[in-house]
Amino acid sequence: MSGSDLVMYEEEFGKIDEELQRLYIQTNAKVVFLVDKNGQLIASAGETHDIDTTSLASLTAGNIAATGGIARLLGEKEFTILFHEGEKDNIHISLIGQRIILVVIFDSRSSLGLVRLRVKKVSEALTRIFNDITSKSERDKSEGKIDESPFAEISDEDIDNLFR
Repeated sequence: MSGSDLVMYEEEFGKIDEELQRLYIQTNAKVVFLVDKNGQLIASAGETHDIDTTSLASLTAGNIAATGGIARLLGEKEFTILFHEGEKDNIHISLIGQRIILVVIFDSRSSLGLVRLRVKKVSEALTRIFNDITSKSERDKSEGKIDESPFAEISDEDIDNLFR
């Protein structure tokens, strides 16, 4: 399932939100958010009012993509955890199930060890939730409850012709 295939259900979104809120509290983080690999914000918890979450989500996905390129150059499949340390804030980024990016922004009120420990536990729960979403979505598609995208039949040639 790629990020663009993500169908979010209310029940599963509630579970995701609970996990992010729990992680936010347990790590004493400033912000926790979840992004798909296309850079779309899925959910967040914490002090988001002073942060451009749209830009941050997009840049985080770009960071994962760039790091993936570095990994391939070094013969690795992917680096699943990234850490950036700043003067005031730190960012812990982890790839969950090869499809979702979990970001924790924290300061001196927390520690990298605590964040890594809590992220590992939450990652397992989020992986189960996203596997449930995938199963539910595939079942709903096979039962005709979810229509294909209205853009599915549009080709690149059609788009090029539209802008000529």
